[in-house]
Amino acid sequence: MIQTKFEEMDISREIQKAIDEMGFEEATPIQAQAIPHIFKGEDVIGQAQTGTGKTAAFGIPLLDKIDSGNKGVQAVILSPTRELAIQVAEELKELSKYKQGIDILPIYGGQPIERQIKALKKGVQVIIGTPGRVMDHMRRRTLKLSQVKMVVLDEADEMLDMGFREDIEKILQDIPQDRQTLMFSATMPKPILELTEKYQRNPKFIKVVHKELTVPNIEQYYLEVKEKSKLEVLSRLIDFYNPNLSLIFCNTKKRVDELLMQLQARGYSAEGLHGDMSQSQRDRVMEKFRSGSIDILVATDVAARGLDVSDVDAVFNYDVPQNEEYYVHRIGRTGRAGRPGKAFSLVVGRDIYKLKDIQKYTRTKIVRKDVPSQSDVEETRTNSLLEKLKEVVDEGGLGKYTQLIEKLIEEDYTSMDLAAALLKMVLVKEQEDGREEGFENIEGAPEMVRLFINIGRSQKIRPGDIVGAIAGETGMPGKLIGTIDIYDKFTFVEVPKEYAQDVLSIMKNNQIKGKKINIEPAR
Repeated sequence: MIQTKFEEMDISREIQKAIDEMGFEEATPIQAQAIPHIFKGEDVIGQAQTGTGKTAAFGIPLLDKIDSGNKGVQAVILSPTRELAIQVAEELKELSKYKQGIDILPIYGGQPIERQIKALKKGVQVIIGTPGRVMDHMRRRTLKLSQVKMVVLDEADEMLDMGFREDIEKILQDIPQDRQTLMFSATMPKPILELTEKYQRNPKFIKVVHKELTVPNIEQYYLEVKEKSKLEVLSRLIDFYNPNLSLIFCNTKKRVDELLMQLQARGYSAEGLHGDMSQSQRDRVMEKFRSGSIDILVATDVAARGLDVSDVDAVFNYDVPQNEEYYVHRIGRTGRAGRPGKAFSLVVGRDIYKLKDIQKYTRTKIVRKDVPSQSDVEETRTNSLLEKLKEVVDEGGLGKYTQLIEKLIEEDYTSMDLAAALLKMVLVKEQEDGREEGFENIEGAPEMVRLFINIGRSQKIRPGDIVGAIAGETGMPGKLIGTIDIYDKFTFVEVPKEYAQDVLSIMKNNQIKGKKINIEPAR
């Protein structure tokens, strides 16, 4: 199917800006097909499951059709549950953030009705409500429907299953007949078809069918985390499972850029892939990933389309995808050619509901997993090191080293003590994240070394502050300092290789603009 970009549609500048900020790169199938018909004022029946992007499919044209100068209710969206009503309201508020004068209100049971009545009196153009609570307001005459131009039945089959048919019909009968009626439903049972026949005019039927899922070799896990802990949890998972090649998926381009900087600052060999990159940039990144010169790729769904790398060991959903098909495409990048693969999803708050929808659709079990502790990670590293030691012993060729150990044994050390001391040295070195490594592998300009400093723009640091501090403390001429990249919380600076060790030792625990710093080789 041909992919449609939002800018190709007749969408207002304000909504387009919100879509760009939300990071959506192109329309999903239901959006691409439904939005043009809704803009034309036609009635629509959309057969699509949760997770296909249907909220934006009706929300984008609905918001663009609202008259912000009129404070009366102009659109009513009926939802089966309070959770869905809140979710739809939040997404519409996000889409309309640059549209001045549009007020959106979710109304549902379980919330004090007085609060809703107060909000309705102030003037609201878009109502998202459960049928029971909408009927309650109609009976109280606190909800006036005479100016409604659009009605949306979201998850229509679920509302009928829950016994809301009578309420729905009463609501539809009380709304002016010259309205536009949109209906979205995962299935099309007879009662739905009866409703469409009775309350819609020549509706356009749009059907989006999910593709089948085939993920036999993929172990699927999820971890419940707080938003602020995501980076730490992801780092632990990577360290614990130590995949050769891994893919990390984010929902937006902005998120890819942010996460990439954070991973690189922590020393991971990672690159990003998203829609704002040129084809030559994408090709360069993909070549690095295929050749193994980087082992982590952070990408959006759209950028990863057509990605064909057979040795991906693990997929991490840093963000749970909005669309269930995206989940299938994402995790299908691992477990190729009969190889086993692992997929991990980081779940925050109400993401758990999305995950339930994904499990229902994929008909597979996604197993809850605990976050590996730091000691778990260290144990894994230790076991990995011990396996390498066994391989070295099996390979032989240890004669020269055996002689050195024998000399130490003559000095009254046991072979067990010596082996333990050597192991301790290696493990401590690993735990220090390779800070004692040489500079040969650090990327920077020719004959330059790239250093990481743990302060940045949020501490009001400017390039001149970095140059002044390094030149002033080390005596190195400021003009020799290379590229300085300042980010919110950290900075990269290039210095000549011959000065690198002096800069590191002199600047370590020094201060820049009164802030104590940590400086180390960039990874």
